[in-house]
Amino acid sequence: MTVYIDPPTWPGHGRLWSHLVSDVSFDELHAFAEELGAPPRAFERDHYDLPADRYADAVAAGAVEVGSKELVRRLTAAGLRRPKGRTQPRSS
Repeated sequence: MTVYIDPPTWPGHGRLWSHLVSDVSFDELHAFAEELGAPPRAFERDHYDLPADRYADAVAAGAVEVGSKELVRRLTAAGLRRPKGRTQPRSS
């Protein structure tokens, strides 16, 4: 199981956020997020939005730290990228 996380540099709702992705499957990503205690509403298209205060928890749970560009590259290479404008069901 390999799940990746980028640094919490994305602003929103008065906080900074990270993105949590898998380069294997959405099932893997959902299982990791559930173990981490991330709510299902944090899933957006192809990633989970994780607040900065949960970054260290994700890394301690096994998420691999990568830069944002590397995260998108891995997601795209795995065929799991879902750009805005394309709606998909939560599981696959």
